[in-house]
Amino acid sequence: MDIRQLFSGAQLNQTVQVRGWVRTFRANRFMALNDGSCLANMQCVVDFDQTPEEVLAEINTGAAVEVLGTLVPSQGKGQKFEIQVDSLRILGTSNPDEYPIQPKKHSLEFLREKAHLRVRTSTFAAVMRVRAALSFAVHQYFAEHGFYQVHTPIITGSDAEGAGEMFRVTTLTAKSAADEIDFFGKETNLTVSGQLEAETYAMGLGKVYTFGPTFRAENSNTSRHLAEFWMIEPEVAFNNLDDNMDLAEDFIKSVLAYILEHCQEDLTFLDQRFAEEEAKKPQLERSPMGLMERLRFVTENEFIRISYTEAIDILRNSKPNKKKKFSYPIEGWGADLQSEHERYLVEKHFTSPVILYDYPAEIKAFYMRMNEDGKTVRAMDVLFPGVGEMVGGSQREERLDKLVARMRAMDIDEEELWWYLDLRRFGTAEHAGFGLGFERLVLYATGMTNIRDVIPYPRTPLNAAF
Repeated sequence: MDIRQLFSGAQLNQTVQVRGWVRTFRANRFMALNDGSCLANMQCVVDFDQTPEEVLAEINTGAAVEVLGTLVPSQGKGQKFEIQVDSLRILGTSNPDEYPIQPKKHSLEFLREKAHLRVRTSTFAAVMRVRAALSFAVHQYFAEHGFYQVHTPIITGSDAEGAGEMFRVTTLTAKSAADEIDFFGKETNLTVSGQLEAETYAMGLGKVYTFGPTFRAENSNTSRHLAEFWMIEPEVAFNNLDDNMDLAEDFIKSVLAYILEHCQEDLTFLDQRFAEEEAKKPQLERSPMGLMERLRFVTENEFIRISYTEAIDILRNSKPNKKKKFSYPIEGWGADLQSEHERYLVEKHFTSPVILYDYPAEIKAFYMRMNEDGKTVRAMDVLFPGVGEMVGGSQREERLDKLVARMRAMDIDEEELWWYLDLRRFGTAEHAGFGLGFERLVLYATGMTNIRDVIPYPRTPLNAAF
């Protein structure tokens, strides 16, 4: 039985057995044990008179132990139950002079260097439990709504985004012969998106989604970028942009409602941590909401839907702050919006999540459906407080002539994507989908400020440790 089960359903005065890692050991008597199943530690009261000195000497922070004892009401503050230890066995020792995760506050930067051990801290354990719950909620939502999961390739010969920021996969070396053929016989890369392949399956199965690792060789060493990250990408045949916006709103509300219901202890802890971190910032830089408040902000509000053109007009006439203007002034129609612009729309102007749609074609990908005006495409972005864009999606261009013209204008190889064009030759139909970076969702849900702290082992420029 794990500690979470003991707190929720065990009977007092029954004999219990738990295994875990020592967080603290005080006065040769009070041992705080945690097994990762929940935030709370189980206090285990050791009878030091009956415990051999050599065993007591090995009860150090980080040691793995097995405890057999009786569950009784706690005599101290801060916990309902404790275990009166009858027997104790050391499963794995931990040298107190070498173990780096001591019972004190460590900086997040320090803990990134100890990524293999940081999950033993309260903060990272809470983050990873919320991450796991969100992952479950994603699969549950799509299963309940008739979607089929598709495992799209990690190694690909196409660049879905057309940005070229891809990791090449090759067996060739500097010493390879000039006529030596690469393993796949062509240039291949790690995928930046499973969208194009997902489209092919949506046009046969109707409703599909991908949830897998994607890669981007973008040399950005910021708190918002990873070289390896996970993407959620649903794709639905016979859906238009309005259907797509409905799906995105319902999906996001569902998965966030799931963690609000099932991760209350961890979210309460992370909410308190979020408040403490925000209090350290200058007043103008603080979040307008607490963590739990901004989660409910999404689940309890209708998403406002406005066109990109309407948003530009609002921003042009806005006064973001009495003391501060936008760092990036609105230059006019056609400009790509910055995070500060997106946050203004969400937090100040509408005070609700916002979906922007019908973006200028020049700033969007080749596969997005062209509107009749010839200037905008059926694209959408879902904007959240605190972060700006959370979801990007579109109705896909189903007309062969329009898609080919767009690819030629953007210098995209038609021969490389012959199979993608076949979807428009054989039974074409409108379809739509979106992409959501999973780590960005976890970042929002946990209140962490650096994306490196919501994935077990972050991959960033000049860093592939562990």
